Amino acid sequence: MKKAILITLGLLSTGLGALGIILPGLPTTPFLLLAAFLFARSSKKLHKRLLENRYLGPFIKDFEREKGLSLKKKLSIISIILAMSLVSAWFFVPPMAGKIAVMAFGLVGVIVVGFVVRTVNGSANT
Repeated sequence: MKKAILITLGLLSTGLGALGIILPGLPTTPFLLLAAFLFARSSKKLHKRLLENRYLGPFIKDFEREKGLSLKKKLSIISIILAMSLVSAWFFVPPMAGKIAVMAFGLVGVIVVGFVVRTVNGSANT
């Protein structure tokens, strides 16, 4: 039962992370890292599949190997989150409630990347 719950949450997190790639304001990084964490504890097959993904895998592999992100990567991710959240809220989301929601999602992403994810020394391939 626990394994099924972790897999379900991992799939949901992967889906939200994938949506975050195309929906400005929805953070990708925290959802994908959560998915990798959940799959690592529930399904070696899904974890391996996520790591082998051409687009998402290299970032997750770096994170798992280093157990965190370099300051340079963190600043890059936070800049993208903020820029996309602002552009999305300003130009694409008409109702004020939607603008607030987009900015709230962006803020969650900034908090997770900035304060929850550990900062590590940058490696040679940063």
